[in-house]
Amino acid sequence: MTKSTALANVALLALVALAPAAAWAEPAAAAADAAPMGAADADDAGEITVLGFGRSRQVQEVTSLDIARLVPGASPLKAISKLPGVNFQSADPFGAYEWAVRISLRGFNQNQLGFTLDDVPLGDMSYGNVNGLHISRAIISENVGRTTVSQGAGALATASTSNLGGTIQFYSSAPKEKTDISVAGTYGADDTVRGYIRLDSGDIGGSGLKGYVSYAYYKTDKWKGDGPQRQHQANAKLVKDLGDLGSITGFLNFSDRRETDYQDLSLDMIARRGLRLDNFTRSEDYPTAIALAKAYQNSVSIAAGGRAVWAGAANSLPAGVTIDDQYFDAGGLRRDYLGGLTFDAHLTPEFTLKTTGYYHTNKGQGSWITPYSPTPAGAFNDDGSAITAPSPLGFRTTEYSMHRGGALSQATWEHGINTFAVGGWYESNTFRQARRFYGMTDSATPNRDTLEFQKNPYLTQWDGTYDTETVQYNVEDTIKLLDDQLVLNGGWKGVHVINRAAMKISGGLASGRIDARDWFQPQAGIIYHATSSTEVFADYTENMRAFVGSATTGPFSTTQVGFDAIRGQLKPERSKTYEGGVRFRQGPLQASAVGYYVDFTNRLLAFQNGAGIIGNPSTLNNVGGVHTYGAEFTANYRIMPAVSLFASYSYNNSKYADDVVSAAGTVLVATDGKTAVDSPKHMVKGEVVYDDGQFMARAGADYMTKRYFTYLNDQSVPDRVVVDASVGYTLRGEGFLDGIGISVNVTNLTDKKYVSTIGSNGFTASGDNQTLLAGAPRQWFVTLKKGF
Repeated sequence: MTKSTALANVALLALVALAPAAAWAEPAAAAADAAPMGAADADDAGEITVLGFGRSRQVQEVTSLDIARLVPGASPLKAISKLPGVNFQSADPFGAYEWAVRISLRGFNQNQLGFTLDDVPLGDMSYGNVNGLHISRAIISENVGRTTVSQGAGALATASTSNLGGTIQFYSSAPKEKTDISVAGTYGADDTVRGYIRLDSGDIGGSGLKGYVSYAYYKTDKWKGDGPQRQHQANAKLVKDLGDLGSITGFLNFSDRRETDYQDLSLDMIARRGLRLDNFTRSEDYPTAIALAKAYQNSVSIAAGGRAVWAGAANSLPAGVTIDDQYFDAGGLRRDYLGGLTFDAHLTPEFTLKTTGYYHTNKGQGSWITPYSPTPAGAFNDDGSAITAPSPLGFRTTEYSMHRGGALSQATWEHGINTFAVGGWYESNTFRQARRFYGMTDSATPNRDTLEFQKNPYLTQWDGTYDTETVQYNVEDTIKLLDDQLVLNGGWKGVHVINRAAMKISGGLASGRIDARDWFQPQAGIIYHATSSTEVFADYTENMRAFVGSATTGPFSTTQVGFDAIRGQLKPERSKTYEGGVRFRQGPLQASAVGYYVDFTNRLLAFQNGAGIIGNPSTLNNVGGVHTYGAEFTANYRIMPAVSLFASYSYNNSKYADDVVSAAGTVLVATDGKTAVDSPKHMVKGEVVYDDGQFMARAGADYMTKRYFTYLNDQSVPDRVVVDASVGYTLRGEGFLDGIGISVNVTNLTDKKYVSTIGSNGFTASGDNQTLLAGAPRQWFVTLKKGF
């Protein structure tokens, strides 16, 4: 599809959406005005999207109303994908398959953003669970009350050491005031089955104590290949209202997620075998995977001057097939417990103190059945018995465990024209990571399951413990002048992060300590209310991204010699963000326009040694900076109480400011002036919604231009338009039937064939790379729900 064709499709969709909407047009209700930012429960507000009025930064928010109109169980990240500057990709219709989920803001990738849930840090939500967990595991999507996106920079008090390019903050919904039971069941494409139930206590005896417990189960087959994705989740929340003294809130969330992986693709693989190429996963495919592995290992041995290592097997792969086209199965397992307790104390009419303590524990495993490491003689089965017929395949895992806890506190004093705030955050994180190999049998069916935690390895390649200690503080003052017409704010934060690595089995990887410290990172902003409907804002922010402790990413993911060489020279990544814009709100219309410039320095680049899937140690270096400028436009128009239109446009120009050079000054990769990977220059999003409380219909479109996946910009994936739609009806009346609803959701309505995620196995300087994932085709889902 050409760019002009894609833009024409967007325009056509907008015209189709506007035609019936215009026919219903009438003066909008006063409810069209947005709820103020920071409201206790934005999910109770009438608006779906709030454009950040009263903030000196670009801040936008979606509520639970928006999430409810998506496929049940869809990631809250999918709900914010319509906002300007947000690039969200996934390989499944729910946006929950973590290996493929990628979100970036204004060209900053996922591990350069900050994420929190009810102020509790989620780390950078990376696949490897280095310092947190993904939102799809942290909370059931129906229990998310609102999601706030700061595209440029988060608030000073945000508990994050990775928020170079913005923050995404999730807030759980409050317990309901009245006793209630909500249930929902979904069935759809690929035998998707999902159930959800929530029990609200209501205000118990008028005491101000209320809470809820909730459970969700999800199971689906992959849309290509074979293999299940399944998840159990449970959430509990309890709130005690103390009246003028404040409140106490506690929560405990559990998730057990097990997912079969999709195959990473390259442009060559797509050209030869199509987007539906996937891993072998069925038991009947196991003999095929064994035969290919034997043929590959024979060919390698013969090419090296040896002889065939597998008698009776082929000595070469079939024509047009490579060993990396299809592996036999791969999977990801994650089990998490996350709990927190918050005391929001109103000590005087002017002074409040909000303190949260939290704890998170995780067990995880990522697996890949590899033809590069055949099972040796003497390996064991999962039950401990000896394997008598070793396979040419080996079961490779990356195993995780995490125990992290912390506390954050914020004191606020409002006095006269000033609002002073002082806060702090401390976290201790012990993360353990290991690479192990388990035995496979040369048999008709596999002896191990990628969706089960493995036992009895024949090899531990490396095993390390990574301790991270984080200390952060913030100071801020907000001054209101000219009868609140002019608002100034300014302050700073300081952070010190200590990373320690201790390898029990080094496997050639590094141990040691590295620090990231900056006690003064300023932030300043201004808001001027030019008229009752118009405000102008501007801000400046500095941020630093701390190092992470891990065997597969960060400064420890190299050899001891390599780490010792860079430890004294490596600098944390930094950003300086300049931003300014205008917001307008008049009756049914909300609109905003913002421009920005970002100076990103000390960019860290990990140089891969061999294919990413092989897992060789990488080398991390500072390779210069990135200069980014752009503009974002947003409009939300409520034509009548039941009909609303939303549209956003983003322009982003992110270019590398330096070549990658060696210590001797030799240019290794001529990146200066090249466009940053995975940063589309143009994005256009839009949706139309009709919702009168009984009947609901929604259609949304998402367009973006091409994205590069090499630093030299010689390889890219083309532009695409993806359209989603949903329709629903809820019965209203007396008796049992009241509140029964049915909805139908269709994702990728036009069945677009496209590459969604890029960079799943990282990025290379040039050339094709097995680092792409296909977007899901058209999928449909039907949901029945009932509230009591």
